[in-house]
Amino acid sequence: MDERTCTMESERQTREPALGRAITGVFAGYLIFGVSAIALFQITKHDPHAPASTAFMVASTAYGVVFAFIGGYVAQMVGARRDLRVTFALAILLAVIAAVSAVSAAGTSAWSAVSALMLMAPAVVLGGVLRARTSRR
Repeated sequence: MDERTCTMESERQTREPALGRAITGVFAGYLIFGVSAIALFQITKHDPHAPASTAFMVASTAYGVVFAFIGGYVAQMVGARRDLRVTFALAILLAVIAAVSAVSAAGTSAWSAVSALMLMAPAVVLGGVLRARTSRR
């Protein structure tokens, strides 16, 4: 092998673990958010697509924002990148799923999907930003 081939092989081997960590970070962050949401709606016996009291909507949205923030933080930590690509990937994933849920909930109440899109996806980014800033020190 010549020097150029060795360099290309070394770069490929370096990228593969980084990509794996990034995918794992997005998966871990979404798992934190998703499992917490499923648990909330199962424990409270609320349908996320059904109308709910204002108190429940506010409390569950705050709960979701907290877990979205934690998910973004963990995604950034596991992804181990200096940039925010992992965090943005998670936020986009959450936003797309929320948008699809809102559209598919036509004729029902979409409050949970709208709150995920408007508040929880940005909370993911804030969690990732916090992790990125604290890990640079």
